[in-house]
Amino acid sequence: MQNVSIPRSLFVLAILYGGMVPLGGFLGAKQASLGPLAVEAGIFPFLTLVALSSAIAELHGRDVANRLVRYGFVPLIVAIGWTFLVVRLPTDPGMYEPAKEAFPIIMSQGARLMAAGIIAYGVSVTLNIWLFDKLRNAVGRFAALRGFIAAALSQIVDTIIFIGISFYGVRPIMDLMIGQAVAKVVLSAVLVPVIVVLAVRIGRQLDARPE
Repeated sequence: MQNVSIPRSLFVLAILYGGMVPLGGFLGAKQASLGPLAVEAGIFPFLTLVALSSAIAELHGRDVANRLVRYGFVPLIVAIGWTFLVVRLPTDPGMYEPAKEAFPIIMSQGARLMAAGIIAYGVSVTLNIWLFDKLRNAVGRFAALRGFIAAALSQIVDTIIFIGISFYGVRPIMDLMIGQAVAKVVLSAVLVPVIVVLAVRIGRQLDARPE
């Protein structure tokens, strides 16, 4: 049997990536206020996984990063399945009273929102990786700049897909789309370059260490 060696950086970053995928959905239940910007809190782990996908593309190539996106559907779908089951289990009568009422409200999502999240995840992160790789010829090896541009553009697409699928025909969506897109672009400028640079640097250090 042939032994397959996985680079340390890929192993570590893939574990972190996998944790961020379902976390984005859970934290998205909170609407955070950042000065004039109003965003769902799930954007923080989601931008982290977007930046990690760029870092993995930088370290190991676009094909590996794209495979990681596909594998990311596994924790996302499993998390949705367990959440669906747990919300419907009988509640212990002795559960802390505010939590008893709040838990199903916070954790429950309609099928439309779940579908929107899955589609937006697959399209936007795949687009991010493609843009990050293609921008190499335009802006050179500046991973931080490529990471910001790719994240900003992919997050605009993510917003259009998620809000369009979730709320079209339910409420006016244009103002919501514009507000969320602006907020995501601003946060992409603040967070993504830092995470990309740190992840690439840490990854190279991990791979440089002797076995």
